[in-house]
Amino acid sequence: MEAEAIPVPEPSAAETVIEPRHGWRLLDVAEIWRYRDLLFFLAWRDTKVRYKQTVLGVLWAVIQPLLLMVVLTVAFGKVGRLAEHASVPYPLLTFCAAVPWTLFAASLTQAGNSLVASQNLISKVYFPRVLVPLSSIASALLDFAVALGVLGILMAVYGVAPHWPILLLPLFVLLVVITSLAVGLWLSALNVEYRDVRYVIPFLTQLWMLASPVGYSSSEVSGAWLTLYGLNPMAGVIEGFRWALLGTAPPAVGMMLASTSIMVVLLVSGLLYFRRVEETFADVI
Repeated sequence: MEAEAIPVPEPSAAETVIEPRHGWRLLDVAEIWRYRDLLFFLAWRDTKVRYKQTVLGVLWAVIQPLLLMVVLTVAFGKVGRLAEHASVPYPLLTFCAAVPWTLFAASLTQAGNSLVASQNLISKVYFPRVLVPLSSIASALLDFAVALGVLGILMAVYGVAPHWPILLLPLFVLLVVITSLAVGLWLSALNVEYRDVRYVIPFLTQLWMLASPVGYSSSEVSGAWLTLYGLNPMAGVIEGFRWALLGTAPPAVGMMLASTSIMVVLLVSGLLYFRRVEETFADVI
């Protein structure tokens, strides 16, 4: 009698299909947290690439705001005679503004070009694409920390001691990061589709600096235009830095509300647009 063969079922292979979510949506914080190690790695990579084969290395984080301070002090303080109205030494006033501005400008440039620069990674591996502009901003924070330390030395040289508003400094740093992320999301997503954006970014940064109180104080703006001036989100942030560190007049409430409101609008709209089009990045890039 022949034995009957009993069929043995083949082991089923587990299959995971990764598909992008559709529709308009904001940031998935839980997903970002799961990929936090990748965020750190990308930020560290950007930092190493930026200073690779440089002679001065991290000293560029100090040289840039110092040169900006010198140029603005001569142009606005000496030639424009704005130093006569300053309540603190004018070089210190401009350097205090140059520190957050340099963080914003560097974040804007790096985040705006980040997706295109990471096209090999984006086209091969899945991960939350928002990590790419986020890592660019995170890497710029190292330069900001170095420049902030130099600002502390300058304050000691000029004999300017901080007061209680310095406790609000982390809040203003956070506002710079949020503004950088908001604008960086727009620019990076648009840069994937329209490569002209990379040429617009330097021009936009230059115009934005002139429209911000870096080389001058917002007190030079008349009261009737101050709230409208606050539609520049960096206006309230820069004046907040000066208030927190140098003890100058606090930013006007109307200007600060306008700056914060436009910042929130830019962030929410930037997140919505970025998440809407990120499913096409790998194909278009």
